[in-house]
Amino acid sequence: MSMSGKVSDRDWSVSVQTHPTPDGFACTIHVIHRESKGKFQHQFRHFKVFRTEQDAMLDGLREGMDWIRHKLARAICK
Repeated sequence: MSMSGKVSDRDWSVSVQTHPTPDGFACTIHVIHRESKGKFQHQFRHFKVFRTEQDAMLDGLREGMDWIRHKLARAICK
């Protein structure tokens, strides 16, 4: 079984998909930011493994929101 979650606003979205690992659960994070220059997309695996699937999903959403926060602050350039 895998869980998924999504948080979005008008110009951005963060989605997370969990997957089991031998030591617990991990997640893949996908961030999208739409702007006048086009669409920025980035997909990555969270660096941590979690004991529960819920923890993996929630922390993945937090990590994705941090990416969006940095992107909106122009700390991450396309």
